[in-house]
Amino acid sequence: MICLFFQYASNRCAAAQASTEQGGLSPCHHHEAVHDPQLVPCTCPLFSCQWEGHLEVVVSHLRQTHRIDILQGAEIVFLATDMHLPAPTDWIIMHSCLGHQFLLVLRKQEKHEGHPQFFATMMLIGTPTQADNFTYRLELNRNQRRLKWEATPRSVLECVDSVISDGDCLVLNTSLAQLFSDNGSLAIGIAITTSKVHSAEAEI
Repeated sequence: MICLFFQYASNRCAAAQASTEQGGLSPCHHHEAVHDPQLVPCTCPLFSCQWEGHLEVVVSHLRQTHRIDILQGAEIVFLATDMHLPAPTDWIIMHSCLGHQFLLVLRKQEKHEGHPQFFATMMLIGTPTQADNFTYRLELNRNQRRLKWEATPRSVLECVDSVISDGDCLVLNTSLAQLFSDNGSLAIGIAITTSKVHSAEAEI
């Protein structure tokens, strides 16, 4: 496994600040006047950003405007620090592998008042059809405990808020997150595979 540890302090702080000033993270605006199916709203949940553009320029927008770094490799480890920050807070990173870019979003959010939970999901910066070609695995491993979540990534054309609301992601309550955290940091192993190619190889 390629272990790359990344702390996203600047944008995490910005997310916490935005939630304090605006009373929450920016709502998903995919359902507003986006009639051109080729245009994508900004997929970064950390900022209220009105940018729209084509899929092929989403990565450059995220890197240049929001300064989101990108990690390389089919298997990486993402380190989210300061897990004690109040909800709502987002941790985010881009992951490049297999010729595509993915967006990992880890969100601390209260679904019920006073009971924050952590939600982690992978979004493909591509179409839903392209997303169906991949499988992602999120793994927590600490103190002889292991927890895995495996699923097909969703497309960034869908709203990350909807993914979290549907519960179609790795969900941790605070107690479970603490079991896997180390001094307030949570290490998440990420692996991406091409699901359809692998199943075809198995049949052969």
